[in-house]
Parts: sequence; structure tokens; C-alpha cells
Amino acid sequence: MKHVLVIGAGPAGLTAAVAAADAGARVTVLDSGTGPGGQYWRHLPPERPSRREARLHHGWSEFERLRERTERDGSIDVVTEAQAWAIETTGGATVHALIGPSDAAGREALALEADSLVFATGAHDRTLPFPGWNLPGVFSAGAAQALAKGERIAVGRRAVVAGAGPFLLPVAQSLTATGSTVLGVYEAARTPALAKGWLPRPWRLLSSARKGGELAGYLAHHLRHRVPYRLGRAVVEARGDGRVEEAVIARLDADWSPIPGTELTVAADAVCVSHGFTPRLELPIAAGCEIGPDRFVTVDDDQRTSVDGVWAAGEITGIGGVDAALAEGRVAGHLAAGGDRSAIGPARRRRRASADFARRIEAAHGVRPGWTAWMREDTVVCRCEEVAYGALLGTAAATEQGSLRSVKLTTRAGLGICQARMCGRTVEELTGADPSRAADTSDRRPLAAPVRLGDLAGLSSKDDPQKGEH
Repeated sequence: MKHVLVIGAGPAGLTAAVAAADAGARVTVLDSGTGPGGQYWRHLPPERPSRREARLHHGWSEFERLRERTERDGSIDVVTEAQAWAIETTGGATVHALIGPSDAAGREALALEADSLVFATGAHDRTLPFPGWNLPGVFSAGAAQALAKGERIAVGRRAVVAGAGPFLLPVAQSLTATGSTVLGVYEAARTPALAKGWLPRPWRLLSSARKGGELAGYLAHHLRHRVPYRLGRAVVEARGDGRVEEAVIARLDADWSPIPGTELTVAADAVCVSHGFTPRLELPIAAGCEIGPDRFVTVDDDQRTSVDGVWAAGEITGIGGVDAALAEGRVAGHLAAGGDRSAIGPARRRRRASADFARRIEAAHGVRPGWTAWMREDTVVCRCEEVAYGALLGTAAATEQGSLRSVKLTTRAGLGICQARMCGRTVEELTGADPSRAADTSDRRPLAAPVRLGDLAGLSSKDDPQKGEH
């Protein structure tokens, strides 16, 4: 019996696990969360259940089906609070993980070997910096939604949602569900960009008809709660004494440069911002997977990566939404288990349709270069190390260094506790780094996650991997 190791228990990972089990494999799933579901199906813990949890989630019945299947299927072992932090590829792939609450001392060390590996590590928000974005009360949109879904916490009484992409709509819905008043959703893309992304070959959108129903639901919600939706606008500054008290919103030109004289100041105690997503590539890169020029894991029509025995699914192959993740997970899990390709024809067709959806999102909402015009000399770029925009560019110019590695070492931008997860892409863009070079990408890290020195010291090189047993 083949052993398939799946990293990530979101939509792609859970679907891959079930598909691999259906194909006759023994499956281990590792996820850093306290329960399955990932960022998309983030929910209350079992000790604090909700009677109507489905109201905050799309596709909740699908999650319940996948969760029930993984719980009752003896061939699937889901290990939560499992932080995969390194991969060794000498003589086969060995995944190292620490089991236990994040940041806790003395976590259990686990080394796993498997016949096949499926990466479904997902993505996190990309937030472009602006003056005041380091004030308490400024959240990434994903963090605000996570608090709303997973803890029923309202991040503020009066909230502004801004950035780019369809994700802003469910974030606004989650905020109002927790009692926040959403003052407006401000989308940076203008009407011509949206038309360029969404209108060509409209018949191809028929394969994503379910998303049309979701959009209708969001529109109805916005109308019911009187939430304004404005195009071609962005939060260009957050102000406040000790925390956010107001947000400055400006109109943008086609390049996302603020148009002088269009600024509007609104009183708000929460600003929730997202400008798309950044895939979590640390583990795929450590395994030797090829990364394309679009900064996603390169896969073929079967979700195979460039490394033998390694598949990838979900947002690390392209930001296409939950439908893409489910289809890709099905394909990857089935084939990782050695299943027959003829059995996954429908899933492969859904995968191709979702790839078109991902391209449309990028064409309509992708980051434009003019956003740097809203920066000031003292605007913090790296919040962990408090490196300002002027200091970053000034140091790079003074040292005549174009290498990202050199700039990071001389300014400390990207060297903080988040290890450039928040600022990495921004630092690359501002310094003109070439991500195709290994030294110029913030995604390549020897350790995929922060690990205590005590945990590293407790590892024994003499111990054999546990061969997938836990």
C-alpha cells in the first residue's frame, strides 16, 4: 500500500487526502492549524460550536463531508498543530515537523517519509504598505476574516475594507456578521481593468456558474447592509494617536497612483486591507520544485511538479479560488496514490476551467506599479524590523547593492519574526530584485517556519524517521 503525505488541510489538502484514500493509499495529513479546514473553512473550535456555522461559510456541506470522511476512514491520519519546517531530499524526501501549539516549547519532533508527497500549503494576504499601516487597528483582510470566522471577534465598530480582488467581498460580509459597520469596500482596480479581465470570452465563465451565485449573495448582502462599493480607490494613509482613528481614501489612476485633490478622510477604528495573495512556497522550494515566472509552483495537467513523486494543488499553483483547489486536490491525490488517470477526467476539466478564472483575477485586479506614489520617506516597509521606505532605498543606493540578500543584511528588511512573509514581495519590488535568482527571492528559506533553538537542539541525527507512523 502506497503512503501519501499531504501537507495542508484546506480544501485542496482534504480533497487530495480523500482522493488518495479512494485510490487505495494510506494517507497522512499535516496541518499547522488546530483543526482541518485551512483558511477558507476556518471555524470555531469544537468546545465552542455554533448552531448556524454554515452561515459564515460557502461550501460548508462540502467541508463537513470531507471532515467526516477523514475522521472515519482508518487509512487517513490527520495530524493538526503540525508545523512542517524542513524537507530533506537526499535519498528520498523526509519531512520534518514539530507537533504542538505554535510557539510552545518542547514540541514533539516528527520525521515522515512517504512514497508520494502532495503540497497544499495555500497562500496568505499580500498587503501593500502605506503611511500608518503599522498602527494598531490596521489588519490584513485575511486576519480580520479569520478573527470573525474563527473567534467571532469584530476587529472594530467602524471598519474600512480596501485593496484589490474578489476577496474583499467576503471579508466585508464576515465583518458585518460580527457586528461591525463596514463604511465601504474600496477596490483599487478601475472599470477598464475589470472589463479587460472579466468581459473577454464570457462563455468561459459558465463553467464557474457557482461563483455567480456567490457574487449575487455578496451583492445582496451589501445592499441589505448599505455597504458602498467604490472602484479605483485605495486607503493611502491611516491616522491616529496610538491606534487607527481615521483612514484617508484617494482616487487612483489606471496605474494605481493617487490622483491629487481626491483625498477623503473617514473616521474608522479598523482598516482591513488585502492586495491579493502570496503563495507559501518555502516547502516546495526546499523540495526542489520549479517555480514559474509568475511565482507559483509549476505543475502539469496532472498537478505533477518538476520533482518525481511530488504533486502540488491549491493556491500555490495559482490563485483560482476554492473550486480550483478542490479540482486540483482531487487530481493530485488520486495520481499521487497511483490511481488511473481515466478516473479523474471531470476533475481535470474543472481544473482547466478554474485556471481561466485565475487568469481573469490577475488581469482585472493584479497590483499595478503606481502604488509606490502613496509612500513617504518615513513609511514603514518592514514592520518587524521597522525599516522605513527612505532608509531602504537610501541604503541600497549608498551601498550600490542591487542584490536582495545584500539589502536585507544591511537594512534588516525581511529579517524579522515573520521572515518576510508580510514584506518580502514589497521589498523585492522596491529594490528591483530579480526573483529568478535564488539570492533575490524572499520565498527561499532554510527553515520553512520559525523554530525554537531548544527544539533544534533536541533533535537527534541518530534517530531514523518514523516512516509515516504517528
